[in-house]
Amino acid sequence: MADRPVGLYWEEYEEGEVVESASRTITEADIVNFSALTWDHNPLHTNEEFAKTTPHGGRIAHGALTFAYSVGLMNMLRRGEGTVIAYAGINVKYTAPVRPGDTIHCVCTVSGKKETKKPDRGLIFQRVDVVNQNGVTVVEEECTLMVRRKPAE
Repeated sequence: MADRPVGLYWEEYEEGEVVESASRTITEADIVNFSALTWDHNPLHTNEEFAKTTPHGGRIAHGALTFAYSVGLMNMLRRGEGTVIAYAGINVKYTAPVRPGDTIHCVCTVSGKKETKKPDRGLIFQRVDVVNQNGVTVVEEECTLMVRRKPAE
């Protein structure tokens, strides 16, 4: 028999459970490298003088960069390692800007569970709030994960 995956099986998630990730500071290099990687050179992210003329008053991180870091921060918890089959759906709402130098972390709440027609998997619904160093929620995510169920013994 193969080794047991590190992550949680569907049965091991508890509705109402709350977990927090480690934190990470968003750097100038993160924004520059993400811009180069994605070809998203919007001056809101790359030109401080232009960005000063926007409602944000300066450069901000790409929303997709912040989301990507939230996925990484949550993966560091290893709750889905070897057990998450797929993201079955996600709704992301950006609620405040993330600036170079901001430090973010995730607060994840399991909001529900649902069995599927296939006996080897189920759905987990969770809310992930990405929070900055001032306690401001900068991203709200509603995620549906397809997760392996415990194998029959």
